[in-house]
Amino acid sequence: MRTGRPLTAAAFAVALTGLAIAPAGAAQGGLEVYPATTAPGARVTVDTTACGPQGTASGDASAVGAGTFTLAPRGTDTDSAGSFTVPPSAQPGTYEIVARCSGTGTLVTGDLIVSLAGAGSPGAQMPRGHIETGVGGALGPDPVQTAAGVAALAVAAAGGTWLLHRRARGEGI
Repeated sequence: MRTGRPLTAAAFAVALTGLAIAPAGAAQGGLEVYPATTAPGARVTVDTTACGPQGTASGDASAVGAGTFTLAPRGTDTDSAGSFTVPPSAQPGTYEIVARCSGTGTLVTGDLIVSLAGAGSPGAQMPRGHIETGVGGALGPDPVQTAAGVAALAVAAAGGTWLLHRRARGEGI
């Protein structure tokens, strides 16, 4: 019975499938948050190029308690920008800010770190540890590294299958 070819084909199919995997709704450009680290009560600006030229978006900063805001095109640039104020009652931590492009529905996200003191100030407290936003999971934060890992596993599976096939035919290793 020859199982080498079906196993090799299956390994390559898994590798090709892994290379095509990307986080659903992820967009090029992401959501840039300025300043990325701020204190409660500060004004924050966000922008993205994901909505295209003259694109608008609906922003959501309710994770930090700031509610919704609008991103609009900035002059002749290809990005859209908007701003919101971090509530004075915001607790220190990392918050996910989200924007959805009008028309395309593209979703972009960015992180805002709220510290008791502004970034660079003496005594600024930076949050530490893993952020549980519900994004990531098995794919991890970087789809390129995930694809490379899947490809390495596929090559290892194909090599192992080839060695087992040679051994079964009596050719040795």
